[in-house]
Amino acid sequence: QEGHDEILSFRQAVDIVGRETAEWAQHTTLTLYHSAARHAEQQGLILADTKFEFGETPDGLIWIDEALTPDSSRYWEPSLYEPGHAQPSYDKQFVRDYLETLAWDKRPPGPTLPPEIVARTLDKYLEAYARITGKSLALQAV
Repeated sequence: QEGHDEILSFRQAVDIVGRETAEWAQHTTLTLYHSAARHAEQQGLILADTKFEFGETPDGLIWIDEALTPDSSRYWEPSLYEPGHAQPSYDKQFVRDYLETLAWDKRPPGPTLPPEIVARTLDKYLEAYARITGKSLALQAV
């Protein structure tokens, strides 16, 4: 769908960008992921999944867009992890789960989020930041 991320197999990526570029992206993605997953584990979190985006410039291939944030990744609490079940997480899944409870056709504009959902989401993001970086931020939802 336009406007949504699309999952591609490696074969599909090769067909679109060629083998050399696809292999570079695969190697780079796995290197970045494994490094980030090790760091998350050291900080007491599971990096369940993430996405990386790449682009091409006249100078070559580059890593683009935000990465390893709660908007592009799922972070789970190891002590609460239960295989085969939805996991409590420090990411945007909380908002997605809330939106699924609404009678909304999923077309723009989206519904206004209640202040308590915004505040809980902010708390989850701040907790993720603190756990990942070892630092804290003091922000308030507006």
